[in-house]
Amino acid sequence: MSDNKKAVVHVRLKDGVLDPQGVTIHKALLQMGYDDIQSVRTGRFFELEISEKASDIDRKIDEVCSKLLANPVIEKYSVEKLG
Repeated sequence: MSDNKKAVVHVRLKDGVLDPQGVTIHKALLQMGYDDIQSVRTGRFFELEISEKASDIDRKIDEVCSKLLANPVIEKYSVEKLG
């Protein structure tokens, strides 16, 4: 059994940034009869497994997010730590 820690990173487009994939999904939902859905915004998530021995985990996760997982110009991210 591993004692490693996990973090889930959610990446989303910032408010005001056009989301063409979300628009396409929304149009498909409307065609399927789901008229109550007003809009769709897409995103993605990453699950990171971190060594129990790692130091300064918060800083490292923030660096990974801002340098690789998210484009800070158009995206925002949030981190949820598990265990």
